[in-house]
Amino acid sequence: MTSDDIEQFKEKYKSKLKSQLRGEDPVPISSNDYEDFKKDYLPKHMNFYEKGCNLAEKIFHIKPDKKKIPEYKEAIDICHLNITPTGAASFPILMFLIFLLIGLFFGFLIPFLVGGKPSMFVIIMAVLVGFGLIVPLGNLPFFFANNWRMKASNQMVLCIFYIVTYMRHSSNFELAVDFAAEHLAPPLSIDLKKIVWNIETGKYSTIKESMDEYLETWKKWNMEFIESMHLIESSLYESSESRRLDALDKSLTVMLDETYERMLHYAQNLKSPITTLHMMGIILPILGLVILPLVVSFMPEVKWFHLFTLYNILLPGAVFYMAKQVLSTRPTGYGETDISEINKDLKKYRDVIINIGGGLELRIKPIIISIIIIVGFLIIGFSPLIMHAMLPEFDCSIGDTSNGVTTFKCENKLNHADSTYQPKYYLLGYRPEMIEGGATGKIIGPYGLGAIILSMFIPIGLGVGIGFYNKLRSQNVIKIRDETKKLEQEFASALFQLGNRLGDGFPAEIAFSKVADVMEGTVSGDFFEKVSQNIIRRGYGVEQAIFDPDNGALKDFPSPLIESSMKVLIESSKKGPLVASNALINISTYVKEMHRVDERLKDLMSDIISSMKSQIAFLTPAISGIVIGITSMITTILGSLGEKLSELAAQAEGASTGGILSMFGTGVPTFYFQFIVSLYVIQIAFILTIMINGIENGADKLNERFLLGKNMTRTAIIYTSVAFVVVMLFNIIAATILGSVTSNLT
Repeated sequence: MTSDDIEQFKEKYKSKLKSQLRGEDPVPISSNDYEDFKKDYLPKHMNFYEKGCNLAEKIFHIKPDKKKIPEYKEAIDICHLNITPTGAASFPILMFLIFLLIGLFFGFLIPFLVGGKPSMFVIIMAVLVGFGLIVPLGNLPFFFANNWRMKASNQMVLCIFYIVTYMRHSSNFELAVDFAAEHLAPPLSIDLKKIVWNIETGKYSTIKESMDEYLETWKKWNMEFIESMHLIESSLYESSESRRLDALDKSLTVMLDETYERMLHYAQNLKSPITTLHMMGIILPILGLVILPLVVSFMPEVKWFHLFTLYNILLPGAVFYMAKQVLSTRPTGYGETDISEINKDLKKYRDVIINIGGGLELRIKPIIISIIIIVGFLIIGFSPLIMHAMLPEFDCSIGDTSNGVTTFKCENKLNHADSTYQPKYYLLGYRPEMIEGGATGKIIGPYGLGAIILSMFIPIGLGVGIGFYNKLRSQNVIKIRDETKKLEQEFASALFQLGNRLGDGFPAEIAFSKVADVMEGTVSGDFFEKVSQNIIRRGYGVEQAIFDPDNGALKDFPSPLIESSMKVLIESSKKGPLVASNALINISTYVKEMHRVDERLKDLMSDIISSMKSQIAFLTPAISGIVIGITSMITTILGSLGEKLSELAAQAEGASTGGILSMFGTGVPTFYFQFIVSLYVIQIAFILTIMINGIENGADKLNERFLLGKNMTRTAIIYTSVAFVVVMLFNIIAATILGSVTSNLT
């Protein structure tokens, strides 16, 4: 402990004693550090939720059940929300009314203004969705609390590591907690800041009281963290130095061993919910796609927006909910953090950086590139609808003339062309709506091969656009983190060597140079070489050589683990080289142990998620692409047969074809069917990627973005490629079948 720290504590406890001896209430210390910190790092969606709850409380003021109020308060405190249980219970009613108003606006008001019929489907769906969301929205505080716990528990191994590392050389629990809060990322850093903040504002008189109150929130979720923290607290009361150090070492060992055991049970219990998720959310819906072409062809009541509601709203919502339920039970792990959230200097690497010379950089936001890609491809994808809206009777086709010559035509009123021309493939393919063999007078579509192919630009645009956004936003930062992880993997042995050099009596300035020579050619060697060069060439001290904001070695190696180790080195060096040597050697042992447990956890998880990875990589997009080809063929054949039979029935007035004609309908246009299926494939790939990352890495947003960038692009390309090949092949088969059937009928 430095002299400044001693003076700070003297002043603090002098003022407390003075107020107690005079019988006066201590004046609360005002501190904005925690509030400012929370404002910077609390997720934006939680701020929106706070505003919604506070507004709903003013309007409705609905109180929850008295038995649930303590649970609400606990969840609200865990995720640091500025709301009340009444606000949380009133929020779902506010959202229900908003959905109801949206349904009335789009289902009644807009059709009334444009002279159309009200859409009861839109109104009923809005009411059902709003009603169905009442329970999930009412449980949002518990959902946020579970999310918070998962993210925080992912950092608990590091938290214990930082506290133990600091307390080995300075037996001060309050400073150790503050040290951990400084080096951890949110959300656990927010929790630790709150613990210190509660002491500064006078809510608790000691760090032990504040910590024990916080640990109560983890009793149902993470007993190993509580046990480890109590061992750390007990080290403060040990009579001998050896027993104190043993208690600290034991706390980290307990945390690591219990973490592995809990993750082992989690992996074993994960097989059943993962299988259920696969079957209910992925396998059965995809198998259902196979029979949907027949359903929509023989059931004219089924419209494309019914399929959209089922496949693009209800099913993805159910799969996402099931995935979140699985992730909410994930125990403590040793996870990674987004280093650009910790190091503000790295935030620029989330952008696309183009060097334009003269030390100037052009930075482009990935969202701009993503929007350009998505909008451009969507315009192409929806061009059949745009063309039909602008030129209702225009179409292009490829077909045969009566003398057997294949020709290409583009003209208005193509459907009324002379009978000597037989079209095989249409660009748009709008046709009269048929129900039970009779025309309704409506023109629906597009059914054409050209429209189907153009619609494939929709999944390409969405998949590549979302993929590029996540890839460009993460690829630069993840490269830096990967380099830093290489350094962290080697750092244990490097610290061990540095500790030995210090133990041999070398000053830190020389010890860095000697370790740099031994580890030349490695990432660790580069780090120590940078420190050594700063000392020799710039004349820096050890602290400045490492931590200087402009030229320090840590600028090129932004790792909280390395930064904390170097701070421990600086602090322990003040007590002598032997203390610094022991501190570094123990850090080396801790880092190796954490890395060993982390690798074992990844091995456990890899078996569980291998099938999910194959689902994203190939199976889902490939099967869905084949289904689109089958749908295109069936819809083309049934639609054309229905038209031909209607023509024959009109020509042969006395013929009995009513029974056959009643079987045929126009079905859902293949354009819409392809759009619905492709969007479902994109949604499932998105959800499964988030789930895979959550199971394997915990709350690692950086790796999640990187995986989304890779998986979304690949899924879209595989699906589109398979769909294009199968659609072309099956449409050729359909044209051949229709040609022979038509010749037989005529």
